[in-house]
Amino acid sequence: MTEIQELSLCQKLKEYGRSDYYPFHMPGHKRKMSGQMPDELFKMDITEIDGFDDLHHPEGVIQRAQEKAAELYGAEETFYLIGGSTSGILSTVSAAVPSGGYLLMDRRSHRSVYHAAYLRNLRISYLYSDRLENCDIFEAVDANTVEAALHSLESGRNAAGAQNPMPDAVLITSPTYEGRIADVKSIAEAVHKRGIPLIVDEAHGAHLGFYPGFAPNSCQAGADLVIHSVHKTLPAMTQTALLHVNGNLISRERLRRYLRIYQSSSPSYVLMASIENALDQLVQNGDVLFGEFVRKWNGMMKKLSSCRYLQFLSYDCRRQDTGKLVILTRKAGLSGRQLYDMLLKEYHLQLEMAGTDHVLAMFTIGDTEEGFQRMTDALLELDQRIGQAKHLQGKAAPSPKNFYLPAACGIAEAWDGLQKYRPIGSCAGKTAGEFIHLYPPGVPLVVPGEVFTEEILKYIQECHDSGLNLQGAVSKGNELYLQII
Repeated sequence: MTEIQELSLCQKLKEYGRSDYYPFHMPGHKRKMSGQMPDELFKMDITEIDGFDDLHHPEGVIQRAQEKAAELYGAEETFYLIGGSTSGILSTVSAAVPSGGYLLMDRRSHRSVYHAAYLRNLRISYLYSDRLENCDIFEAVDANTVEAALHSLESGRNAAGAQNPMPDAVLITSPTYEGRIADVKSIAEAVHKRGIPLIVDEAHGAHLGFYPGFAPNSCQAGADLVIHSVHKTLPAMTQTALLHVNGNLISRERLRRYLRIYQSSSPSYVLMASIENALDQLVQNGDVLFGEFVRKWNGMMKKLSSCRYLQFLSYDCRRQDTGKLVILTRKAGLSGRQLYDMLLKEYHLQLEMAGTDHVLAMFTIGDTEEGFQRMTDALLELDQRIGQAKHLQGKAAPSPKNFYLPAACGIAEAWDGLQKYRPIGSCAGKTAGEFIHLYPPGVPLVVPGEVFTEEILKYIQECHDSGLNLQGAVSKGNELYLQII
């Protein structure tokens, strides 16, 4: 077989699968169908063989694919990730912050950020965002909040010498899981004027910047390190992601070292081809795909504006991500779980998640006219049924007024310490020994080392009683148990 350099990775894999080369190498399925899996996948699933490059030392087709991705997003350098955004978060935090260093981070970060802090034994402090009015959803971190936090640290350092060092990096999440978008440009300016790198967990924003009216992606807004989950909002396979790098505040060689550590040494060529295929669709037909998507989205939202009881987050596309349909349930007298179950069981519509007082449905360029219409019809019918009910029963769990929990010790000390389970009713004032969060989205309600308050314990219990996917707590009989140190 003659290698053609211009072929994409996907094309090369398909061509190789049709060839007569016999595989005396891994993987063990030997490019043949096994069981009930599709034959085409096995033909494309190879290891690092001649002509197919190596993700951890790219010089050929993978290098070219990564260069194309960097050009598409406006980054200086881009890395393919086959361990999802999690591998990108672990790698960027490790590269940007020395062991035992200081990270200023969004309190509502994904659990992988906390895992990175744990692995590197980091000192952390938090950036808090405001909760939206009348619902259990939080804004993205505000630029003024970042500026105030950094200014406070500078003032403390000037007054007390080296007692309050500046952070080694700042990390924010934008868009948030529910689609709230930060002013990344202003945040980057506030961080950079102090010589500090900005990491943006933009896992839910791989589509940003590709259509008029969309918010820019964080590479375009000036961030140093940006992580995108390609599979979340673009037509790529699960576990595919990108890591973009800009500027000279981060050592590229150190970053490559941690990518080799946190990613498999046997990367999936099927997943890498999936990334390339998704990005090629944007290059070749992105304007049409996003134009159709926005047309269908706007048509649905116009029809749903007639709902009287089901409410939706307002859609300023610079503040709220187009495609994240957040349905608020308090006025309807429902919990998020109740609406989630109605849509699933009665209409066969599988949503992304249920919260205490809202649900989230995600729309992308992969959604059909039928999909948009089915969701529209279901919500309009449910809203009418709610209006015909004799009375409404407010069942959404009340949110704590204060999510700011005091910390008795650091994450590593608490997570690695001696622990025991205690009934939730006896945990007030005790120090948490485990993360507690709803999954999705995987944002910790409680972090190891934080002290349980009566208010947060009541909220945890109500989340459990509402049937939400609460992780970090254990049911024993009729009682909920939590880990304390």
